[in-house]
Amino acid sequence: MVRARHIWVTAAALLAVAGASPGAAVAQGRPPAHTAELVASGEGTLPPGWRIAGGRSQAQLVWRSDRPVPMGDARVEFRSDGRLLGVPQSSGDGHSFRLPLDGQRAGDLHGLQVWSGGRRLDSRRTTGDTSAAEPPAPLSANPVDPGKPGSYRTRTGEYSLTSVKLPGLSAPVEMRGVVVAPVGAPGERPLALFLHGRHYTCYQGKQTSGDWPCKTGWKPVPSHRGYLRDQQLLASQGYVTVSISADGINGQDFAAEDGGAQARSSLVRLHLARWADWAAHPETAPAVVRRSPRADVSRVLLVGHSRGGEGVNRAALDSLYPPPADQDGYHGPVRWSVRGMVLIGPTVFGQNPVPDVPSVTVLPGCDGDVSDLQGEVYVDGTRAVSDGSALHSAVYVIGADHNFFNSEWTPGRSAAPSEDDFSDDPQHPDPVCGKRAATRLTADQQHRAGSTYIAAAARLFLAGDDRVRPLLDGSGKRAPSADPARVLSHAVGARRGAGFLPDGGVSVTGARLCDAVNPSPGEACLDRRAAGASPHFAPWETDRETGRHTIALRWTRTGALARVSTSHPVSLKGSEALALRLFVPPNSRGTQLDVSLTDTAGRKVTLGRVRADGLPGSGRTASYWAREFRVPLTAATRGRFALGSVKSLELTSRSAAGQAWLMDAWGWRPGTPAVRAAALPRVDIGRMTVAEGDSGVRTYRVPVQVTGHGSGQVRVYVVDPATGTAKDRLVTVRPGGHDIDVPVEVKGNTRYGPDVSHDVLVKAVHGAVVGSYRGGITVHDDDPAPTMTVTPVADRVTEGKSLTWRLSLSQAVDVGMSAMFTAVPPGTGPELSTKDVSARWLQETAGVKPDPERPLSKAGIYLWVDVPAGKTSVDITVPTVKDKVKEPAESVRFQQTDMNTGEPKDGGLVLTGSVLDAS
Repeated sequence: MVRARHIWVTAAALLAVAGASPGAAVAQGRPPAHTAELVASGEGTLPPGWRIAGGRSQAQLVWRSDRPVPMGDARVEFRSDGRLLGVPQSSGDGHSFRLPLDGQRAGDLHGLQVWSGGRRLDSRRTTGDTSAAEPPAPLSANPVDPGKPGSYRTRTGEYSLTSVKLPGLSAPVEMRGVVVAPVGAPGERPLALFLHGRHYTCYQGKQTSGDWPCKTGWKPVPSHRGYLRDQQLLASQGYVTVSISADGINGQDFAAEDGGAQARSSLVRLHLARWADWAAHPETAPAVVRRSPRADVSRVLLVGHSRGGEGVNRAALDSLYPPPADQDGYHGPVRWSVRGMVLIGPTVFGQNPVPDVPSVTVLPGCDGDVSDLQGEVYVDGTRAVSDGSALHSAVYVIGADHNFFNSEWTPGRSAAPSEDDFSDDPQHPDPVCGKRAATRLTADQQHRAGSTYIAAAARLFLAGDDRVRPLLDGSGKRAPSADPARVLSHAVGARRGAGFLPDGGVSVTGARLCDAVNPSPGEACLDRRAAGASPHFAPWETDRETGRHTIALRWTRTGALARVSTSHPVSLKGSEALALRLFVPPNSRGTQLDVSLTDTAGRKVTLGRVRADGLPGSGRTASYWAREFRVPLTAATRGRFALGSVKSLELTSRSAAGQAWLMDAWGWRPGTPAVRAAALPRVDIGRMTVAEGDSGVRTYRVPVQVTGHGSGQVRVYVVDPATGTAKDRLVTVRPGGHDIDVPVEVKGNTRYGPDVSHDVLVKAVHGAVVGSYRGGITVHDDDPAPTMTVTPVADRVTEGKSLTWRLSLSQAVDVGMSAMFTAVPPGTGPELSTKDVSARWLQETAGVKPDPERPLSKAGIYLWVDVPAGKTSVDITVPTVKDKVKEPAESVRFQQTDMNTGEPKDGGLVLTGSVLDAS
């Protein structure tokens, strides 16, 4: 007998299929103990919590969490055997997530997992080592402390302008900002603009939602007011500040291919355009702006938190290299200059940072949202893309979570409900990030540290005060205002010269040139079994990447030597030191490595010794993070060593055994040079939807725009929709050219099936920038769905036999077809009860016990029936039990329900049956 692959019951299944959009609510019953499969075909079962949905629309993969998943900035991702299946859409209850499936993908689902920001959501993983972690010793104090308040009083106020329409978003987005400005500051003052991240949009009492606009009686979450402390510090130092609201984007970005980055960029630039208007015509400004010093829009600092970080990065990019007009919400001239950015726990879905705008990326060591600390790509991903004159700094804050940088996301301070995003298990407290851990910061300590380093960036990028640079560039200084937080930094760019870059064509002996992202353990830099993760190896959308390398060292004796040689000699002339970005395993102590150079004449010089300790880490932290170590080049200047012609770098172990990873090494000297953005080509991938058609073969090409100036190199990944694997190639692009040519053949047919996406991804490599990194061709299936009917196979049976119905399709199709039924009163006569059916069936399907006895229509039973692709029918069975009670015939009735609303479907299919007494 052919049976349905999945027959699901209970309100859990109903909730999962009904949660098609944020805010949708279908059933309000308590979550069941579990959801289970009745039977499965030979294709195998899905893990607990997973199922296939679909019906007359395309197939969907649904996962339900046993605990709510808060609305946050990191994307929830479905993965199969390590490869990305896609980004599912959340339901309104925060438990269920659904992903439309191509037919090819639906047939090959193995090793299903749910990830978000590098954190596994469908598996409760303990930290393993529960021994307390100790913070590292404090660094020496920097002579200039940017965290000290300035001499100006401050004034606070808000403005609210007419809402705006942005491409891809159906509802208008608010134009609202809170301004904090200095009182009595002379002349024009630099402008700092803040953009918050993705959070709940609306609240009422203790309830929250992701709706937009907010329902009647609900209030918008004032996320934009969460940086007042930072704004007040900057304003006291003479900066004009504004923090803008983006709830309207947060409530609608779930469908955006880029996670809303382009929409946020448009919003930022719309505000900057208004500030440029107000600077030119102060009389037109809102009252709070008129009372403030005039903003100098030629000196702008953008501060973005989480998805706001990716948004301001895109705004800086779009200000230099205009985006395609049809994707953009701002179409006026650029009358401002972005001098720098601060990115706090940012997302970087596109992994294409703007190379020629200086940046500081704050990495929270206990981030429970963007927990893979993917923002490190804003540093690593800029190497060799442009001329390298812009400083790109990463600041690692030990013990900081994601939310507490925003007071409106902080319990006890926020107007709306909020939480600590690092959700610790009280039974297994995390040794680094648990609430009582010595390394964990309080909300006040964390926010104070954040304010201090935002002020450091403003002072360096806007005021040009190089005295604060040692706080940001790996020089090993601390700002006392941020105490007791332990804040570490490293950087690339600025006055770093030539060096040893693993991605730049080096050869390695005595160590391993490894891949940052690769499913093969022998090729990957970090073993998947390692406790914790590395921000340097944050994955992208492909299961492997070309051109992202690190040098992995492992030794078992003192004196082991690893050599890194370049294909062309490196000149370190004019540099004061060799700066190495290197990390060792978390919590490790005492790693020692001698650092030597060899020139092209074979002369070798030992520069000094590096002593490295690991960061405090656990299985839930991304603590494999590189610290910066500098060894002076003094020894190389004393003899005949040719600093202008260095061919290799050697690291020699001086500890008995250990591991280390070398990210890069550069010639270093102090200073922050002026940055001028290079004239580069910009690449944007578009998406086209085409009809499948009934016959013939048509060829379409993925839409690609290349604008700007000059030529550059990008890496193009073409994803196979059947396997999910990607093939890549290096492409040289020129404005107006057709260098990225991806043809897609579409074969027409008359057989109903799913839509199929042919996806293309692109990353900048050298001399180019990328805006819209993701696109392709979506082939829409335009064939009608088959008709679904039900016929009885055994609808009148005696006790102990099974009721059976056959669900049939008018024709076989290329996608699984589904229907859902619920038990309803039969209308007349006695109804089958929970003791008239198999207890095992009831438990496996409904998750309930027969006692107390009750009619099936009162037991909350929902049947999910799936006809597999290529099949035309399945049998639905309800096993009954024989008892010794003499009773009349009993009936059962299952009514088809609407899978979007959960309500019985008018004119829907009906299953009816009778059970006769066997005595």
